[in-house]
Amino acid sequence: MNIPGFQQHRVPVADGVALHTAVGGTGSPVVLLHGFPQTHLMWRHVAAGLAADGHTVICPDLRGYGASDKPADPDGTSYAKRTMAADVVALARALGHESFALAGHDRGALVAFRAGLDHPDAVTHLALLDVLPTLDMWEVLRGATAAVAFHLYLMAQPPGLPEELIGAAPDLFFGHFLDLWSRDPAAVPAGVRAAYLAACREAVPSIVADYRASAGVDAEHDLADRSAGNVLRMPVTVLQQDWGAALGYDAAALWRAWAPDLEHRTVDCGHFMAEEAPEEVTAALRELLTR
Repeated sequence: MNIPGFQQHRVPVADGVALHTAVGGTGSPVVLLHGFPQTHLMWRHVAAGLAADGHTVICPDLRGYGASDKPADPDGTSYAKRTMAADVVALARALGHESFALAGHDRGALVAFRAGLDHPDAVTHLALLDVLPTLDMWEVLRGATAAVAFHLYLMAQPPGLPEELIGAAPDLFFGHFLDLWSRDPAAVPAGVRAAYLAACREAVPSIVADYRASAGVDAEHDLADRSAGNVLRMPVTVLQQDWGAALGYDAAALWRAWAPDLEHRTVDCGHFMAEEAPEEVTAALRELLTR
């Protein structure tokens, strides 16, 4: 499945890694990064709106997801968010853009967060949807409430067991999150859901490697930046469900420590907000781009 009106490209970004990318519109560039368990298709509504506004909209499948390459992970760094963020910068440059606005959802938001810290001269504006920075995420998941994130702990285990368990029933595993995290099932129609499940079914090892990195190298990188006082220099918008109220933390305060120029909003929809509330997400991105 494709985003209507967008052209499909396969763009080399690193040795042996090319990203399947949908590009549409003309004008100032905006890169949109998908989350789990999805592909670039999650942006289909928002991407069309931004393209109509006069932007070049770039929607890749992240490395390890969808139709993008899925390299092996022998040393635990192939799916570090630092590595995946470098992919995004290389992708934009390959398409002719030295700087760009960047939005990410879920796993894509973690990549976008790292891109903002590592490549502040490339990322002009940053939007992060329904996520916390990796280090903060591990710190707030405590006690019985951490059961809502059981998949984080499962995929953090050493190679072998998670891949075997998930690979034995991939549609059940990935479909569980599509069902649990959505308030409006109609927002992910049957054809799109089938595309997501098919893509995940073929990517179990790389998806697990992406999550495993968040229990190791990604947290180490966040800790190093926190210790050094590094922050996001660009305007930042964060849209989140009210997880802070549910789990007992101040989400806006956590984000403000990383993003001095912050607009933080809670949204009244499910996790898949770009599909459940695309008008609200598009409006937030439009406002961000004027800051």
